[in-house]
Amino acid sequence: MDLGEAVLAALRLIAAADAAVIDAVRVSLQVALVATLLGTLVGAPLGFAVGTAAFRGRRAVEIVLTTLTALPTVVVGLLVYAALSRRGPFGGLGLLYTRSAMVVGQTLLIAPLMATLTMALASGADVRIRETALTLGATRLGAVWTLLGELRRGALAAVATGFGRLISELGVALMVGGNIEGATRTMTTAIALETGKGEFALAMALGLILLAVALLVNLGAAALAASR
Repeated sequence: MDLGEAVLAALRLIAAADAAVIDAVRVSLQVALVATLLGTLVGAPLGFAVGTAAFRGRRAVEIVLTTLTALPTVVVGLLVYAALSRRGPFGGLGLLYTRSAMVVGQTLLIAPLMATLTMALASGADVRIRETALTLGATRLGAVWTLLGELRRGALAAVATGFGRLISELGVALMVGGNIEGATRTMTTAIALETGKGEFALAMALGLILLAVALLVNLGAAALAASR
């Protein structure tokens, strides 16, 4: 099957709402959305604290967070696998090869990125925003909320960027999810599997959908960043 035939066959599968395609898309979106939410809840407050506070060792913390954003997904997958395997410290939970394990791994993967993006936003914000809020009678917490309001567009763009990374993630999903059909098979793991089997139509269909999702996410992130 040449490229043109594969694309046409892929479009037919998408139009017919093929069950294998729908399942992979559903699992990918569910895991990526939950992991993005959890990663943001963990990383964003840390990044905001580092970006707005002055303390000894701040530069070292910034370097560590920035370094962790480049951590290979297979390394994160390996660490989570070791922790959740039968002999691991959390093996008794029975989470390995489940969507929960994939969420844990992807949350660990994305949290440093969310922290770093939020840190950059917070450190680059105009310090006069908080000072003005305090001058007008706001409490310290109120001044923080005022600053967060000013950063909301950039923060939303950061969240979109994080989701875009997770929706196309392969290493963690494959290593701790197990690529189980109908349960933990994502678009990326299905593409790898189907390509190896020579099922180019299904792999191409998922690839087209993945590209469409990534494009929409990147366009949204760019629009949010430009509207600041």
